[in-house]
Amino acid sequence: MTLQSDQAGQADQADQTGQAEQCGQREPVAQHAPGSGVDRIAALVRDADPGAGWAVGGADGPDAVVEAGERDAVPDLGGLAGVLVVWPVIGMLVDAGELALHTPLTAYGAGDGLPAGTTAHHLLTHGSGVSPALTGLAERLCGSPLAGYAAERIWGPLGMTGTGFAADGTLRAPAADLGRFLSHLLAPAGGPVSGAWTAQSLRIRTGELLPARGLLWHPGAHGSWSHGDGPALWISPRGRRWAALLPTTPSAPLRTAFREAVFA
Repeated sequence: MTLQSDQAGQADQADQTGQAEQCGQREPVAQHAPGSGVDRIAALVRDADPGAGWAVGGADGPDAVVEAGERDAVPDLGGLAGVLVVWPVIGMLVDAGELALHTPLTAYGAGDGLPAGTTAHHLLTHGSGVSPALTGLAERLCGSPLAGYAAERIWGPLGMTGTGFAADGTLRAPAADLGRFLSHLLAPAGGPVSGAWTAQSLRIRTGELLPARGLLWHPGAHGSWSHGDGPALWISPRGRRWAALLPTTPSAPLRTAFREAVFA
């Protein structure tokens, strides 16, 4: 797989995009390694949702990246803000010893309006997603708004130059950036998200309670862990594999078929 940051790849991509636009259309930007076994995945997504973006790969980077097909569109990834913004920042705070997951939020001056004794661990394993209390806790401890902190400490070091919050407050990122993030989780040496934090998060943290959950990640089939019901990310430390799907419209059948095609 040639990363989209590769200069030669960018030149070829620009050439192909220009030719398509001269014909009055813009096709999804796609790159994949010859013989990488992604043709079946590409056909699956193309048939179900031609405008969807997606990417698959491993610790060494992407095997395939297909950006969303709509002109100038960078997908709204609000449903992934938990793992792209809050989760890595919480991990940095835990690694630095500035946050203990089982200490009540009130010890940090946070958690107003929540039941007594509520901890960061409670919020990270809650099924309804990232709560304002968790965001507020992270911002209080890191001393700045999460958008700027994540851009400086997470996205920038990983080369996620297309990721950021738009003027309307929505989080947007191309599929290639999601690949950079997920590849880093499988090969974290020297990067912003530690292997220890990822390992803590990708294990059952809810005991015998159902549904089982990790820390903002949910266990799934074939050793994979996922986050998101519309735009979605998967990672499998056991299989050394990851995937991202950015549908134009959320589709449970496509989500399941895509996961099976990547990890089964």
